[in-house]
Amino acid sequence: MEQLLHYVWKHKLWPLRPMETTDGRMVEIIDPGLYNRRDAGPDFFNAKVRIGGTLWVGNVEIHDRASDWYQHGHDRDAAYDNVVLHVVGVADSDVMNSRGEYLPQLVLQVPASVSENYEELLHSDQYPPCYRIIPDLPQLLVHSWMAALQTERLEQKTVAIGERAQRCNGSWEDAYFMTLARNFGFGINGEAFEQWAQQVPLSAVGKHRDDLFQVEAIFMGQAGLLDLQAVPERYQTDAMNDGYFTRLRNEYLYLAHKFSMKPMNFATWRFLRLRPQNFPHIRIAQLAQLYYDRKSGLSELLECKTVEAVQQLLSTHVTPYWETHYVFGAESPKSTKHLSRSSLNLLTINTAVPMLFAVGRHRQKEELCDRAFDFLEQLKAEQNHIVRMWKECGLEAASAGDSQALIQLKREYCDKRDCLRCRFGYEYLRRNHVVTK
Repeated sequence: MEQLLHYVWKHKLWPLRPMETTDGRMVEIIDPGLYNRRDAGPDFFNAKVRIGGTLWVGNVEIHDRASDWYQHGHDRDAAYDNVVLHVVGVADSDVMNSRGEYLPQLVLQVPASVSENYEELLHSDQYPPCYRIIPDLPQLLVHSWMAALQTERLEQKTVAIGERAQRCNGSWEDAYFMTLARNFGFGINGEAFEQWAQQVPLSAVGKHRDDLFQVEAIFMGQAGLLDLQAVPERYQTDAMNDGYFTRLRNEYLYLAHKFSMKPMNFATWRFLRLRPQNFPHIRIAQLAQLYYDRKSGLSELLECKTVEAVQQLLSTHVTPYWETHYVFGAESPKSTKHLSRSSLNLLTINTAVPMLFAVGRHRQKEELCDRAFDFLEQLKAEQNHIVRMWKECGLEAASAGDSQALIQLKREYCDKRDCLRCRFGYEYLRRNHVVTK
């Protein structure tokens, strides 16, 4: 109910009759104020309201019930002393600020049609619940909302990259490697790859980066994949007799002792319903080759001015052993196992673009942020169940920028039923409200 009160206040859906405070003073709302998106502080800043003939400029706080003012401790918080109007659904109590001053209160009625339509959105069996109006939405509104969602998604990823940099003692180079590794997990093993990357001591690996065998030994060893128990039971005997596995394992044990390294738990990796080319062994071998070729550094990425340059940088293949294996001890038909075009597109969208945007924000280099947006517009839209769902509703993605926006829309709004913050949801309520007046 409180969210709906926020919506009605923010979008000025006032009742047609005159409004008055609980003590009988007339209320005229000149400006509802600026919505506070942060958790701390009053809900709306710098509102302008006329109460009983006196113009007040200050903040507005909204609650479902007036008594929530005390439950939330606002009567003891000086940050709420500049609230000029308390807007409520039910006035079950008078309220005072920390100075002991009583606040004027307004009971705000939610229009019946808005309330009914909101209930429809919350409880619809169809998905997304606003599917009816999507084909009729103005193109300008769709484009502006998609652009906002695209930026919102990049900003969300920027926060994640910044947090990785903090965990890496401020190293954006290491944060890039973690981001790259996470996306080599291609969804199902993303968390495991990020955990693995955090445990790979790049300073130690850097001392051996001219030796591909030693790089792979550290990469595979830190993943826990050189533990014999990590090998499927039916291949363990073959792995024990596999000279490459033995040499790799012995090399790792030596380097682990030298650099005080401890491997992650191999049970973290997921294999169920994974295609063999997505096995961690294959992806780690590709990363080892990428690192050895000096193509996994942040400076190299920042020098890329085109999508083609990025994808050439990220192009890699497995080390020789993995051309005929998917796990240790089990031979397979020979294959070079390059990254596919679709994989390179996903890495560009989910690694290169967010990294350019994040570094651009961090270093205040607008050209990097612009480059990130340009890349998204140049890349083809992703093909996944989310994009297909929106297409069935009449909203088709023309580029990777659009598909990223649609993913953001589903995950951050539709899945959370946060229709009141969604521009499509607003149109759903507004149109129905107008029609039923």
